[in-house]
Amino acid sequence: MISVAKVQRRNAWRYYVRGVTFGDGRRPAGQSLKDAQEVAGLPPGRWLGRGLDALGLIEGAEVSERQMELLFGQGRHPDADRIERHLLDDGTDPATARLATVLGQPIEEIETRKQTPLLALDFTFRPQASLIVLWALGDAKTRRVIERAHERAVAKTLRWMEDEVAETRWSSGRGRAKTPALVAAAFRHFDNRDGFPLLHDHCLVLNRVQRRGDDGEPVWGALDTVRLYQHVVAAGTLYTLAMTTEVCEALGLATVPREVTPGLRPVMEIAGVDSKLIDWSSTRRQRIEDVLEGLTYKYAQTHGRLPGERARHGLGWQAAQDTRPEKKTPRPLEQLLAWWRASALLKFGKQMVDGLLQRCRTAGAAIRAQVNPLVDTALAAVDVTAVVFTVRGTFARRHVLAEARRHLLETLRGQEFPRGLDDYIAGHALSHHSRQLTVPQPGRRTPAPDQLTYTADFARPDRWWIAGADGKPPRAATRYERARVASLAVRNAIRAARTAPAAAPTDHRTEAPHGVDRSGRDAALTPAQRAAAVHAHQQAAMPEEYLEGRTTDPATWMRAPANLERLAAITRAAGARRRAIENRELPAPAAGPVDSRRQEHEQHPQPGPGRGIQP
Repeated sequence: MISVAKVQRRNAWRYYVRGVTFGDGRRPAGQSLKDAQEVAGLPPGRWLGRGLDALGLIEGAEVSERQMELLFGQGRHPDADRIERHLLDDGTDPATARLATVLGQPIEEIETRKQTPLLALDFTFRPQASLIVLWALGDAKTRRVIERAHERAVAKTLRWMEDEVAETRWSSGRGRAKTPALVAAAFRHFDNRDGFPLLHDHCLVLNRVQRRGDDGEPVWGALDTVRLYQHVVAAGTLYTLAMTTEVCEALGLATVPREVTPGLRPVMEIAGVDSKLIDWSSTRRQRIEDVLEGLTYKYAQTHGRLPGERARHGLGWQAAQDTRPEKKTPRPLEQLLAWWRASALLKFGKQMVDGLLQRCRTAGAAIRAQVNPLVDTALAAVDVTAVVFTVRGTFARRHVLAEARRHLLETLRGQEFPRGLDDYIAGHALSHHSRQLTVPQPGRRTPAPDQLTYTADFARPDRWWIAGADGKPPRAATRYERARVASLAVRNAIRAARTAPAAAPTDHRTEAPHGVDRSGRDAALTPAQRAAAVHAHQQAAMPEEYLEGRTTDPATWMRAPANLERLAAITRAAGARRRAIENRELPAPAAGPVDSRRQEHEQHPQPGPGRGIQP
C-alpha cells in the first residue's frame, strides 16, 4: 500500500533530513548524514525518476545531505553551490547568481503571499504484513526475492505515475501539460518505531518538474499535486499487485483474503502465514484498537449516534496519531534479523518459524491447483463497475482501474497475468458499462471526465445493521459490503441467464420484511429482495454477448480466427444497442429466458433509495 505526506517549508523538511533519512531515528547533532548512516548500518538514499537528467543526476546514485537541503529545503538545484560559485566568478551579482539556481518560483515569493510552500510529497511504499513476516523470518534467498520485488514494484509505480498521472500547472491552473519526468529520493527503512519488522521505502517526490515554455526553452514549474493525491489508491493497488505477483511466482506462493477490519475490504495476504505471526509483527494495531474504542464511545456520546464510515476513518487516524511512539535508535539489519528471529522463536517455537516458507509453499500449491489462470474479462468488467458504482455513485477511470487491479489480485491469487490486463478490464468497463452524467453540448464547456456512472441506473442496496461481536455495538453495513451484494447479484444473474429457467414473478409488495412507518408507504426491501430486483434490472440492461457465459479473455479469444466474424457481429450489435439507449429507444426484447425477467422488471419497477416499490 501507499501513504502520502507533505514535505513543506519551515520545519517539515528538517524532519525528513534529520529523521527519515536516518532510519526514522534521531541523528546526533553535529554528525553528518553519511557518517551517521554508516555507524547505524543504514543504506544511503538513492535518486529515482526520469527528471534526474535535467538536474545532471544519475538514477541510483547516492543522495547527499547537502543535496537534500538544497532541493527539498530551499527549492534550488542540488548542485547550486557549484553553479552559484561559477556565476560569481564570472562577475554576476550575488542575488542574480542565487536566483539562477532556483527551480521554478522562489520560495520567498510564495511566503510573501503568506502561503506555505509545498516542496515535495512523501510516498511511503510498504507490502502486506504477511510478506513482511516472510522477509523478516525467511532465509537470505527469500529476503532477496522480496526486496527485489519491492524495488521493482516501486519503480513500476513511479513509471506509471510519470506516464499517466504527472502534470504541471501554471496560471492558477489555466495552463496544464503532461510531465513524464519526476525527481524522487528513496530511503529504505527496515523496522517500525517499536523495532519490529516493517520493510518500507520513503520516496520524496519533488514538487518541481520541467515543461517547454512558450519560446521552446525548458521551464521549471510545480506539479499538480491534487491529481497525484487523486491517483494514490490506483498507484497503491498497482504496487501491491506487482509486488505480490512477482513474489508468488518466484517462490510458488498464493494469496488468501484476510479480514482486518469487519466490513471493510479484506487484505490479500500470503497463504500459510499464521495470523499470530502477523499480529506479532503488527505491534501497534492492538493499541490503536484500544484507543479507537474509547474515541468511538466519545463520538456516540457527543453526536447521539454511532460514527459512519468516513467518521470511522477519521477516528482511526486520530487513534494512530495518539498511539505513535517516540523515535528509536536505528540498528543494522543484521542485528534486527537476529533479534526478530529470537523473539519469534521464544514466542512461537522453532517448528513454526523454521517451517514458515514450506507451509506457505504447500498452501500456495493447493490454491494454485484450484484457481483458473485465465480471467473472464466480461464478468470482470461487470464486477468492477458494479463495485465502483455502489461504493462511489459517480466515478472516474482511476477508480475503475484501481478496482480492476484488486479484482486481478483477488481472482488470480498471486498468479501471473498478461501485461496490460488491468488496463484492458478498466477500458472494457468504461466503454460498455459507464456513461457520462452530463451530455456535451456545442458552445459549452466539456463535462469533467470523472463524472461517470453505471449504464444501468439501479438503486444501490440499502444499508442494513449487523450485530456486534465480543460485546461490541452493532454497526451499519459498509459501502464495500453493499458493493459485494450488488456485484454478486449481477454476476450470478449473468451466469445463470442461459442455463436457469426464468423465475416466476414475485410480488415484493406482499413480502414486507417489517411494518411500514406510515400508511401509503411500501415496506423496505430486505437485502435478498433488493438483490432479486437488481437481478432483473441488470439482466435487462446487459448486452447479449455478456449473457452467453463464455470467456472473452484477450489471450485466448482474440487469437482464434474462427471467432473474428462473430466478434465483429457482436461489436455491431453492441454499438446498435448503445445508440438505441442514447436515443432513449430500447430495442424489442429477444425471445428466451431474458424475456420473463424483463417483463418482471417492467411489472415491478426498481425502487428508489428508501422509498420501497413505487406504483
